[in-house]
Amino acid sequence: MIDQKLPPLNALRAFEAAARHLSVKIAAEELCVTPGAVSQMLKILEEHLGVKLFDRVHRGINLTQAGRDYLPPVRNAFRQIAESSRRVALSVDTGVLTVSVTPFFASAWLVPRMKSFQDAHPSIDLQILASSALVDFSRGGVDIAVRHGMGRYPGLRSYRVVSVEMVPVAAPSLVERLGMPATPAELARWPHVHDADRKGWSLWFQAQGLDEVALPRGASFDDSGLLLNAVIAGQGAGLLPAAMVAFDVEEGRLVRLAKATHMESFAYYLVYPETNHGSPKISAFKDWILNAASAA
Repeated sequence: MIDQKLPPLNALRAFEAAARHLSVKIAAEELCVTPGAVSQMLKILEEHLGVKLFDRVHRGINLTQAGRDYLPPVRNAFRQIAESSRRVALSVDTGVLTVSVTPFFASAWLVPRMKSFQDAHPSIDLQILASSALVDFSRGGVDIAVRHGMGRYPGLRSYRVVSVEMVPVAAPSLVERLGMPATPAELARWPHVHDADRKGWSLWFQAQGLDEVALPRGASFDDSGLLLNAVIAGQGAGLLPAAMVAFDVEEGRLVRLAKATHMESFAYYLVYPETNHGSPKISAFKDWILNAASAA
């Protein structure tokens, strides 16, 4: 039986949000209620506890000492509830496994191989979210992700899946204006466009034996498709997966500026929170994708 002395849950949520923002208005927007409703819930909580949690000041609120003392255990309690809920949801090996992947990896690598996973694990339904945006696992909704980068993601388990050949390309108009580079070093003087991490070009120059090349400037994109469009538009040279640009090179929309290069550390990585390690669904997908990558 639930202890009747516990404060109302909605009042605790209102308190945590208002204390975090020190604003009734912002807390109301977050909770999708009116400021008046938040104020009423705070009043109910203060009456329940018999103590004042906030000082109402001009255009805002401040925590009292009692409020400052109360906030950490309330916040920790919500975190424990969220963590326990996630673990319970992940404790079964049936249902939906939500996988966030970049659009290019989804279309070029994952989707053609998905049937083998479904055949091996018919009780798990994959939900593929094709997005280049970084995943905030703390907000829920995504169980596991595949991202292109260096593989260093604090708080996340990371497994290298596959590296791809990266090739520098540019629009014909840019090549006509600057001339075809005779050596990799000449590309250092070109305008560049970058991936979101802005690490690709530096790693590429290092792979060519050019360790002293300064990090090139230029616009960056968190979506490979947008980066490709920027290169085709002549905004700069871009470093992209060779398979992704093969058709555009063949059709004359892009010019290959140098040979394709494997950069082992700059690869696609499978990532998920440390707290999700051991989930049967995640373990099944991890084992499958690593085996599939090894076979490929």
